[in-house]
Amino acid sequence: MTRNTFKVVGFDCDGVMFNSSRANRAYYDHLMERFALPALTDRQFAYAHMHTVDEALNFIVGDPRLLEQVQAYRRQISYRPFIRHMVVEPHLHRLLNSLRPAYKTAIATNRTNTMSHVLEEHGLTELFDKVVTASDVTYAKPHPEQLLLLLAHFAIDPREMVFIGDSELDAAAAHQAGVPFVAFGNPGLHAMAHIEHLGQIPRLLAP
Repeated sequence: MTRNTFKVVGFDCDGVMFNSSRANRAYYDHLMERFALPALTDRQFAYAHMHTVDEALNFIVGDPRLLEQVQAYRRQISYRPFIRHMVVEPHLHRLLNSLRPAYKTAIATNRTNTMSHVLEEHGLTELFDKVVTASDVTYAKPHPEQLLLLLAHFAIDPREMVFIGDSELDAAAAHQAGVPFVAFGNPGLHAMAHIEHLGQIPRLLAP
């Protein structure tokens, strides 16, 4: 199957559609300060940036009793104040508008209940045909469930979708689902292709 048979272009969110490091750092800094916990180490932040918030807090907090309090608090607060710190990838809007309607567009992200707010805030809601978050599945990435759900939704073969991600979790999910993977800004990942910006995607999709 050649590249021009792709029907769906899938995206990870953080690190691909957005540079969200500042937003996520501010969010976790807020949680840590609220409970007098030390600031995240680089290793903790790297983990939190790729995983679900539940997985991240389990990894960071440790103490089960304190973890329960942190989880209860974070469910009460909104992520909206932190969205303004997210920086849209410069080519994203132009790319999405150029892909549609020839291609369907989708998201598979380990974000949970924040994704709809992120899309709304940045005027992206109408530019995606399907969004799958960690809240929609039993197993988050690196499990392939999110991508398998997209394949079922669009009723396509795995080779008819391409998935763009920046982490080992994205790569593992794509490979397990049999979906061709494009690595964004991470030359160390095993991938069909490596890109540095989303403006390079049309070339990969060309006949």
